[in-house]
Amino acid sequence: MKKTAKETAWPFELTRLEWLWANMKGYRALYILAILGTFLYNGLQLTVPYFSSRIIDGFLSGPQASENLSAHRDQFYMLIALMIGLTIFRCIIVYLDCIAYETVSQGVLFKIRNYLYDKIQRQDMKFYSTYRTGDLMTRVTGDLDAVRHMIAWVIRMVIEAFSLLGAVAVYYFYMNWKLALALLSMAPILFVIIYLFKTKVAPMHALLREKLAVMNTVAQENISGNRVVKAFAREDYEICKFDVCNADYRDTNKKTARVWLTFFPYIETLANLLPVILLLVGGLFLIRGSLTMGEYVAFSGLTWAIANPMRQLGNIMNEFQRFAAASRKVMDIYYSEPSIKDKDDAIDHPERFEGLVEFRDVTFRYSDGNLPVLKHVSFTAHPGETIAIMGETGCGKTSLIHLIPRFYEPLEGRVMIDGHDVSAYKLKDLRSNIGLATQDVLLYSDTIDGNIAYGDTNMPKTEVIRYARTSAADDFIAKMPEGYETIVGERGVGLSGGQKQRISLARALAVQPSILILDDTTSAVDLETEKEIQHNLDELPFTCTKIIIAQRISTTKKADQILIMNHGEITESGTHEELIAKGGYYAELVRLQTGEAPTAHTGEASQTQAG
Repeated sequence: MKKTAKETAWPFELTRLEWLWANMKGYRALYILAILGTFLYNGLQLTVPYFSSRIIDGFLSGPQASENLSAHRDQFYMLIALMIGLTIFRCIIVYLDCIAYETVSQGVLFKIRNYLYDKIQRQDMKFYSTYRTGDLMTRVTGDLDAVRHMIAWVIRMVIEAFSLLGAVAVYYFYMNWKLALALLSMAPILFVIIYLFKTKVAPMHALLREKLAVMNTVAQENISGNRVVKAFAREDYEICKFDVCNADYRDTNKKTARVWLTFFPYIETLANLLPVILLLVGGLFLIRGSLTMGEYVAFSGLTWAIANPMRQLGNIMNEFQRFAAASRKVMDIYYSEPSIKDKDDAIDHPERFEGLVEFRDVTFRYSDGNLPVLKHVSFTAHPGETIAIMGETGCGKTSLIHLIPRFYEPLEGRVMIDGHDVSAYKLKDLRSNIGLATQDVLLYSDTIDGNIAYGDTNMPKTEVIRYARTSAADDFIAKMPEGYETIVGERGVGLSGGQKQRISLARALAVQPSILILDDTTSAVDLETEKEIQHNLDELPFTCTKIIIAQRISTTKKADQILIMNHGEITESGTHEELIAKGGYYAELVRLQTGEAPTAHTGEASQTQAG
């Protein structure tokens, strides 16, 4: 997936572990305590072999064993009691330690996930056109779980492996340095194998995360577009497409697993050689008398403490590479910054805007495009006026209105509201004064009341009904099973296109915007309903500048100014009568929709003859 430099510019000088540490704020003391607990309970692993050695040499097989057992039986029982007591104490430490690690990991996971969600919410449109929905979902779920696993298990296992290995090595050298060297001679070979494994498995885990993101994207698009799938009877095709992605992910998983399986036999062989070395070398020392039976038992009892870390290091490296691949994708989002954000000197304007909208020689193109979408566009919408924008598909109408709430920023020129550039306002103040309703309506899986009151969750029910009536939605809502408390399906499934558009319009009106932007909002409603909506919009109880994109003459004919766009430029502008008199695109559109030669009074008949 292609990303811009800005979006991947997280501070690489900050290592992944430093990033984790930064996000442990509030949990650091507990995590340090957990690490100290790991050192402690691994140190306590030596107690059982140590006391076993003392008991065997002093009371069972030593030259004075029987005498010691008779004369110092209390010491014998004390050693056994200490061995049992310290073992129980170690189990308690392990239990509390696991709880501490899990508490920290869940707390950090919660903190990072909230931060990522907040970061995603505040991104600009370029971000959403760059990252796929399925990929974003993977990053805030599966990738974050790998981060949690790193805190709760991987780091703990690393500390456990090296602390246990270090403690055992010290104890081994204390008892018999020659036998210790013989047993620990496997370690350098193991580290070479682990390093080779790391170089092979690291790119596989990065590829695996990409395959998972692709599979999730395909599933998300298919589920959200289920109506299209069913309309074209493409279920088998979609199942096949997902099967290909799933198989690709499975095969990549297998290849990643095979990398580990390639190195695992060598690691396992080295681990299994330890008892053989102990039997040969330790047995020889035992025969020669340079090693006591108790020391041999202690060596034998701690062989697992070397073998297990050797086996674990491979798994640890595998999990660390999984974390490295996942954390990189998480940190891409974590450190991404929107290009459109509040300036440091942004105007604080919490009060209502007057609604004066000006475009001054605006040129615009998308970041991934070469040709301008808008070229030298200029017009003015005075407070309370209605501006209608018409033109062929792809002429730049929607791009133009997206510049007003700063979804995008112009390449040249200025977009002004109340005499100030839109970039001078705080985004929250700017967008809270703009009501937007589009042709492609998104409704949430909530009640109709909740969808209309989305901009103000504390809105009284009477206000919700009031704006539903303004958008001609009250009649069909009242006929629904639970009225305004009816829960609509995801994205408004269960409602017709016209019904969704009317709810969307009510939602835009409910915030009482200073500027109302309607992007072909009544395209799916019948002419009679559209006439009612137009009348209600003219009678709004608050001053509102309306900018309307439409294709019907019945929608535009009463506008204070009509703009005709072609290839990103305004080619005609004027009132309904003025444009008919010019005999251009608008006049031809009137003729096509009314079926008669346009005159200055043609608009009067357009409502009854259009369609």
